[in-house]
Amino acid sequence: MRALYFKEIKSFLSSIIGYIFILIYLIASGLFHWIISMNTNLLEGTEADLIPFFNLSPVIFLILIPAITMRSIAEERRTGTIELLFTRPISDFQILMAKYLAGVTLLVIALMPTFIYYLSMHYLGKPVGVIDDGATFTSYLGLVLLGSTFVAIGIFASSITSSQIVAFIVAMFLSWTLYDGFHLIGSFNLMGKFDYVVQYMGMSMHYDAIKRGVIDTSDLVYFLSMISLFIFAALTVIKSIKK
Repeated sequence: MRALYFKEIKSFLSSIIGYIFILIYLIASGLFHWIISMNTNLLEGTEADLIPFFNLSPVIFLILIPAITMRSIAEERRTGTIELLFTRPISDFQILMAKYLAGVTLLVIALMPTFIYYLSMHYLGKPVGVIDDGATFTSYLGLVLLGSTFVAIGIFASSITSSQIVAFIVAMFLSWTLYDGFHLIGSFNLMGKFDYVVQYMGMSMHYDAIKRGVIDTSDLVYFLSMISLFIFAALTVIKSIKK
């Protein structure tokens, strides 16, 4: 599994795909948070915080993460190299986890340079250090959990087809539905008490809770459960391919 994991990381960083993901994310984030004059601009806010950054990043991830995961298994199926993977002395689960962890690693690498945002707001605040450190770091944790869930969804979407385009569309649709779709449906107040249940099924409610600086066990269990669900679903698909 370790060899396959490093192979996946190398394939990301030895090709233009990984660098494009990181650059597009950092450029888009930089433009919206430091250059373009709108409500996402950190310099134009009334408080020293990173709330605009943590609000916008999931939207960017909805597009970029499906783009990097769409080829993970779909390309293997299209070229037939997935049969070679099956002959290796590793389990189907280890194959999926290697690909999944490689995607999460790329996500973390992309987030690391944004730590300069925190340092900037820390020293630009009046007084210096007025930024809520606890809420900032829990928000980073929430963003990693959210992005990791998108990666799991992308791996599943890539497992069900040999077309990268189809995998991209399915991953983006599922990610949006789980992130914002359930929240949107629940906000219409059409089902009375069940509106809260519908919103609770979506990721945005749990992500927003972590952004407030409170790490609740239920929110962690939710994200880990969603990751496990889609990894297990992808594993089921992989096993069906081998038959």
